[in-house]
Amino acid sequence: MGLSSEPLQHSTEFRHGLIRITASSSRVSVGDPFACAAACIERIESAADADILLLPELAIGGYTSADLFPTAGHRDGVEQAVDAILDSTRGQRPLVVVGAPLVVEGALMNCALVIHDGDLVGIVPKQYLPNYREFYEARHFRPADGSEPGEIDWLGRGDIPFGVDLLFELRDAVIGIELCEDLWVPIPPSSLQALAGANVLLNLSASNETIMKSAWRRELVLSQSGRCLAAYAYASAGPSESTTDLVFGGHCLIAENGVMLGESRHVGDGDAPLPEVTAITADVDLQRLVHDRLMTTTFAQGRRLVDRSYRRVGVVPPDAALPKGPPLRRIEPRPFVPQDPATLDRRCAEILAIQSAGLAKRVSRLNESAPLVIGISGGLDSTLAGLVAARTCDDRGWPRSRVLALTLPGLGTTDQTLRNAERLIELLGMTHRQIDIRTLSLDTFRLLDHSPLGIELADGETAETLQRKLVESADGAEDLVLENVQARLRTFLLMSHGFVLGTGDLSEQALGWCTYNADHISMYNVNTSIPKTLVRFLVRHVADRCGSDDLAEVLRDIADTPISPELLPPDAGGRIRQTTEQTLGPYELHDFFLYQFIRHGFSREKIRYLAGHARFEENYPPELIDRTLETFFRRFFANQYKRSCVPDGPKVGSVSLSPRGDWRMPSDADGGGF
Repeated sequence: MGLSSEPLQHSTEFRHGLIRITASSSRVSVGDPFACAAACIERIESAADADILLLPELAIGGYTSADLFPTAGHRDGVEQAVDAILDSTRGQRPLVVVGAPLVVEGALMNCALVIHDGDLVGIVPKQYLPNYREFYEARHFRPADGSEPGEIDWLGRGDIPFGVDLLFELRDAVIGIELCEDLWVPIPPSSLQALAGANVLLNLSASNETIMKSAWRRELVLSQSGRCLAAYAYASAGPSESTTDLVFGGHCLIAENGVMLGESRHVGDGDAPLPEVTAITADVDLQRLVHDRLMTTTFAQGRRLVDRSYRRVGVVPPDAALPKGPPLRRIEPRPFVPQDPATLDRRCAEILAIQSAGLAKRVSRLNESAPLVIGISGGLDSTLAGLVAARTCDDRGWPRSRVLALTLPGLGTTDQTLRNAERLIELLGMTHRQIDIRTLSLDTFRLLDHSPLGIELADGETAETLQRKLVESADGAEDLVLENVQARLRTFLLMSHGFVLGTGDLSEQALGWCTYNADHISMYNVNTSIPKTLVRFLVRHVADRCGSDDLAEVLRDIADTPISPELLPPDAGGRIRQTTEQTLGPYELHDFFLYQFIRHGFSREKIRYLAGHARFEENYPPELIDRTLETFFRRFFANQYKRSCVPDGPKVGSVSLSPRGDWRMPSDADGGGF
């Protein structure tokens, strides 16, 4: 243990920045501190693999002891109880934080004891004492106001750090502590602790249950973790604390930056009997919090509000084995797609509304007669863009015929996708024009003196004969000129007709999976910040709610079609030969990598670790995950030059690659260190 006013230096890696917290109630024998200590020791033994064990306010002796607090028997019992708990922690892993009443300078104070490996490493007193309605803490305790001694000699254990200015360092965790009511005041002490560097905030509580209080408590914990960009753990007294007029529920919660990682049962949450002791354990990701604080520049600006310097107590953990098994937190395999169906439904509706509102504003600046031009391929992205265009017309009172939808079949177009594109345009009531680009492509190959897929162009070669030859020789072949010519011709034709709506999505931008100055460019791209995995769900969302069986059938068929740019010829059976995911790897993996890298700034090693514990829809073998991760980073760094000049488009989520607002990276950055 060491005390200083400066941060200690710790390793930057501990299980990839994860720290395990258990928040638990404990059995209370009101007025019997030693019996309470025995119950606390049980909880310590049960949390052997936790880094931090948080127990309730005044768990030693009981919160409702009232006028028993100042009696000699209670005071002596507390001292014996603390001695027993200290002895029980020798050689144990957790940093234990537990509540007890202490006599400090002749007054009782409601305190949090911080215990580790047999030592009382610090004591934090409660600052705000409720003395209204059912609470009478001011009858028994003195509130801390910062004037207390910085150290006290308690139980003959020497100078123990004491005060509201203490933070505790355990590896990469900087821990701030407050007690119950401290959270319910306008400016909780944890707010200042966070600004002073605390990234893990602990609350020892004895919050009784009344109607709807648990919901308010949950919101407080969630919002405080979000405002402080921190983890927030809350442990409240359980049913055994209940007495006289009060019932305590044992509500324990662990949140991280506005997201609930875990919540225990509590009195009133259902018909099933409540266990005698409630608890929740979760792994908090400190690397996420570091990144979020660095990105949120206003967080550091708030440090001017800190009116005191904080002392840091360093705690050296024992050489215990790290916990085995997967992390105790859900690793979302599809971080862009909510797992809960109701949440996903609301998310899709909100995204479509944002897309439509953005497009409506852009189009409002055009001549009223200007057509909205879109290329419909029968694939996912152009389908979503077409649906947004149709909705925008409906919202603004424009006829859907204002949308000029072009189908541009080329050398890789299949009958299935062309049929779906034509049917979609018809059902949406858009104006349709078809331009076959195969002959234009052939003429361009001649001008370039290019032999597509190595096929020499004969005199009198037609688009039909060329396509037949390409189908016969296309297996495993690659030809970027063949692909790029078709992509650029399509963009040339679209742009020649008017205001072009882009269709490329966020995943394609991340991987550079677009042809520069082709599908890469438009006048406005409604899909620019929507990842591929979410595009499919948006299309299905519309299919489920469009009210037309015919349209729903087409949309579902499109959603089930393999993802392909259709720039290489189909196979001999007319089926899609060029599937994007065979070339790049699964989009489910790429979107997972994209989210972890852009949203949280994680290293390649950390992302690989998380991917190994995410439950994807498919059971991806480790070698596929490794290969796809390598592809992601290689392509992401190689294609910033394309992202540096993408068109405007609406931001819909927390991950965006817009070079004007969200992601500014040198085009020639070296990704070798990531």
